[in-house]
Amino acid sequence: MNLNKIFLMLFIGISSTSVFAQKDGYWDKERAFNKEIVVSARERIVIKTEDLPVGTTEVVFRITLLDQNQQMAGSLVSILKSIPDPTGISQGSAGAVFLMSKISGDDKCKYAVFSNETSAAEYKKSGDTDNACFEQEEAVSKDAKRLSIDKSLCLLPNSNAMWFGFESKNWIMNQKIILEVVPWVNNRLSSGWTLENRKLIINQCKASDLAMKLINSDDFCVCILNKIQKEYKFQEFQKLLLIEKSKAFKDYGIACFNETGASDKIYLDLRNQAANLTKQGKYGEAIDKLSVIVVNGKPNATDYNNLGYAYLMTKQYAKAIKFLKEGETLDDSELLIQMNLAHAFLLNKDFRSAKPIYKKYKSQNVNDSLSWTQKVKQDFETFQKAGLPSGDFDRVLRLLED
Repeated sequence: MNLNKIFLMLFIGISSTSVFAQKDGYWDKERAFNKEIVVSARERIVIKTEDLPVGTTEVVFRITLLDQNQQMAGSLVSILKSIPDPTGISQGSAGAVFLMSKISGDDKCKYAVFSNETSAAEYKKSGDTDNACFEQEEAVSKDAKRLSIDKSLCLLPNSNAMWFGFESKNWIMNQKIILEVVPWVNNRLSSGWTLENRKLIINQCKASDLAMKLINSDDFCVCILNKIQKEYKFQEFQKLLLIEKSKAFKDYGIACFNETGASDKIYLDLRNQAANLTKQGKYGEAIDKLSVIVVNGKPNATDYNNLGYAYLMTKQYAKAIKFLKEGETLDDSELLIQMNLAHAFLLNKDFRSAKPIYKKYKSQNVNDSLSWTQKVKQDFETFQKAGLPSGDFDRVLRLLED
């Protein structure tokens, strides 16, 4: 078979691969490594590649030995442009990478690849290749290989570079070696969101005050993780200032709080806790629970009424009036809000504002079985036991009896 037929078959093989390959990544030509190395006679030398880009799952490297004055006909990057993904570098198209290299010189060398600096340094010192992740034992004048993260220890998650060790087999003259390394970057993994990095964000989320209030915070924290992944690469997020990270967690937390239904669960739990605390007379603690709903959530009229009542029982009448009026804007027909508002005016020594409210609803019931007047009397008894000022209670009761 002549040379033209060989190249025709290679071109067909590469073209077929281009058609059927999935575009899930790219050859990173910007960070391709290309270095001309001169190795002295009988010398061993180690060359470290530049840092591989995040998301590298494959590399193709080519080694070519050249005689004096020989030049490379085409770079490895230019060849790989015809091969859309690493799976295209099968036995057939790997041959293309090999054959389409410039004819090498007569010199030969052995080489080995290492995934860490320590093993590479030991090789340079003693020639020990026991810890090599790849070794070419037979001296060659040119070679090309593909290494993948799932089949080679040369690409380790915790290592971001490779070390190539060369041993000259020329006992008299120097050797000129061209080393080319081109990484394949997986689009998804290039964001840096590895399993370990995703777990890191999840754990940070679960340690937050908001997450710890949830019985099950999994959905909530996954929601935050998804929003951070969509907005940032992992490396970008890690470079944010602490205050910027905190703001991101807060903003995404607020959004996810409502999106995942976590808010409904928390607010229901807070309402139940506040109700129990109120029954126990622990009004200050009840205020803390209800304030979370009023400040961060979507409070209803009952929330405002309960908060206003708790402020009233702790003699914080101005705050009671403020929140009861806010509840009134949501439901001005809720008589418990109207009654507590009248109570707050009265206890705040504003009988003039309280009087029309007490008088307006005295003929109505606050629920299906309890009249307005009966409820007022019950509340006044509670206020007296709590030591609230009762000087105007009789005036109100006479007003209701008229």
